[in-house]
Parts: sequence; C-alpha cells; structure tokens
Amino acid sequence: MNPGQGARIDKKKMDKKKRNKSDLKLIRGGRQSQLVIGNVQIFVGPEKMSPYPVDAMVAEEDTFLVLSADPEVLESNESPIKVMAEAFETHPETPGSVLVKGGYPLQFLAIIHDLDQDPSWKEEWVVGALERVFQEAENRKLRSIALPLLGTLHGSLEKGRFVHLLREFLERKPPRHLNRLWLVTPEGAASAILKIVKDELEK
Repeated sequence: MNPGQGARIDKKKMDKKKRNKSDLKLIRGGRQSQLVIGNVQIFVGPEKMSPYPVDAMVAEEDTFLVLSADPEVLESNESPIKVMAEAFETHPETPGSVLVKGGYPLQFLAIIHDLDQDPSWKEEWVVGALERVFQEAENRKLRSIALPLLGTLHGSLEKGRFVHLLREFLERKPPRHLNRLWLVTPEGAASAILKIVKDELEK
C-alpha cells in the first residue's frame, strides 16, 4: 500500500465518523430535550411537560391489569356472588403482550409484570412488549407515541439497560411511519435519562 492509499483510507474512516455523528443531534429546550436519530425524533421529558400531542401512550402493566386500576373503590349494586364469579372468570393477559384500548390517544398496555412471581418482571417480557408496541404503531401508521422506560417503573430493570434494548430494536427494525418518540421520565430525572440515552446512542 502506498502512502496515498493510506491517506485515502484514513479520510474515509474520518468521513464515516462524521456521518455517524451527524445522525445524532441534541436540541435542548427548557426541561425537555430531544435527540434526532435517522427519521425519529426522540424527546426526553417528564409526563407534565408533553412536547406535543401523541397518537398513543404506553403504560407499564401486569397480567391482571392491577397497576392501571383505579385505586378508589366504587360502590356497586351488583351482588357479591356475581362480582366473585366474574373475578374467577377473568383470564390473565400474556406477559410480553400489549393490550390496546381505544380513544385518543390510544392506550397501549405493555404486559411486563406477573404479580404472582418474584421478581414480577423478566427482560424477555420487556423486549416482547417493546416489539409489539412498535408493531402496533406501525400497523396503525401512528406518527408519535409516548413511552416510559418499561421495567424501570414497577420493576428493577436499569434505565441504561432499557435504553440499550430500545436502541437495539430501532437499529434492527427502523420504523417507517413513526417519527416522534417521547421517552417519558419520572419528575426530576429527565437530565439523567437524557445523558443515559445520549451515551448509549453514541456507542
């Protein structure tokens, strides 16, 4: 290899690095920030600081939908026997699945917990639910969704691990219709999670 060839190869490597870095763009704005990856804008911010209206909101859920149940007990005119019979007939949802509820925005219930198990969650359930969330979004041609860091709210999955799983999925199956993804963070945690996302996507 002559010196000229070596210089051309080094230049190609540098150009490739520049292109990769140009795919990642950080925009700060108030208490929320965004990263642009390919055609998907990833916003990072708390629930009270919605960056835009979303087509669907994802919630972390368990097999019997206890986590999203109204904690306030409402009085019912139904007989106790009928209530108990209905409870016995209730079938659990499958871990790793996603239950879709209508309305606007749509509600995507990500079933990643089985409260009869300890721990109640498994990483494979988180991965399965994550894939089904994006599959539902693509099937419905949704443009924007709000997604919490699944497994980190009612489970002990590390936030960095969830972000890694999310990045792997987006690289493996880039969405065609979805172009806005709002990562919903706990209050006061946006900056820390933004750093985790930025560090993961720059690897």
